[in-house]
Amino acid sequence: MKSRSLIESFNYAVSGIIYTLKTERNMRIHFFISIVVIILSLFFDFSRGELLLLFFTISLVFITEMINTAIERTIDLITEDFHPLARIAKDVAAGGVLIAAINSIVVGYLLFFDRLNPYTNRILYKIKNSSVHLTFVSIALVVLLTIGIKTKFYRGKGTPFQGGIVSGHAAVSFCIATIIAFEANNILVSTLSIFMAVLVGESRIEGKIHSLFEVISGALLGILVGILVFQIIG
Repeated sequence: MKSRSLIESFNYAVSGIIYTLKTERNMRIHFFISIVVIILSLFFDFSRGELLLLFFTISLVFITEMINTAIERTIDLITEDFHPLARIAKDVAAGGVLIAAINSIVVGYLLFFDRLNPYTNRILYKIKNSSVHLTFVSIALVVLLTIGIKTKFYRGKGTPFQGGIVSGHAAVSFCIATIIAFEANNILVSTLSIFMAVLVGESRIEGKIHSLFEVISGALLGILVGILVFQIIG
């Protein structure tokens, strides 16, 4: 009976994890990033302590996200009316997730910085010295595809450039970040500039002005334009 109770407890716990993955977009994002990071860790010589820190950081993000979900569901169960204390409870729980996420970025940066730096410089060097003709062709294809997508999905409401299938803010911010990355030739400065561009894109999604796909499309367009501008100026 005791063994069965343990099995049932395990099943309930797994059900909670699955429920969070199904209902919470942020949990799915954390889950996907964690898989990528764990796969990347196979290609680097991490010590036992570094692996322990990596898995603890991943677990902390999962745990805080699940606690946040549990608190939100409990509050929704108790009351459907707005209450200042309910809002504070949800905000505090969300703040815990944010701290865990920032901690994971710091840990990931410290663990992967020295190992990825040579590869990053090599990639930047190859892009910097690639053919201008090929870059121009890439930009032309992106612009043509963007116009084609806008034409196909435009439904006559508002204008194609108000919101639109591609985020202009994301395109500009990632273009600037790309140029900064080439000019600075420093992994820390490049990382910070890209991080700021990501924040711009995230704000467009949070403001419900653009979807994730539209922001990613704008980011890709901005990166390609940044490469082209840098090569012309250079």
